[in-house]
Amino acid sequence: MFTLIRTSYWRRTLVVAAVATLIGVQQTPAMASEETGSLKAKDVKELVAHAKSPADHMKLARHYTAEAVKHEAEAAEHTALAAEYAKHPPITAGKHPSGPNTADHCRSLAEHCQNLAKSSRALAAMHEEMAKAAH
Repeated sequence: MFTLIRTSYWRRTLVVAAVATLIGVQQTPAMASEETGSLKAKDVKELVAHAKSPADHMKLARHYTAEAVKHEAEAAEHTALAAEYAKHPPITAGKHPSGPNTADHCRSLAEHCQNLAKSSRALAAMHEEMAKAAH
């Protein structure tokens, strides 16, 4: 009986994962890339190593700008969570003040994401300047 329940659980889990995958496939990576400017890691490596034209540098600038936007959104999310945890701290917050699900933890993640966004914006600006210089 226990094996049947466990098998049924895994079967259901696989079906849910398959459906989620199919739903996520509706927007192809190429479409996502065109809309946001994000590039795949291998494309970023290639462009960083061989970018010479203004178009190459602007692709990198758009990619880093998209990364900055993503990190800023994550920072905002963690800032909002920190505010909620500060209002309603979990029972374990006194024992583990910087543990997961605490305001300090969320503030730390927000700061980290803000730093990533700042670095990404700096890289975007650098590649915009390199694009101007490549004319």
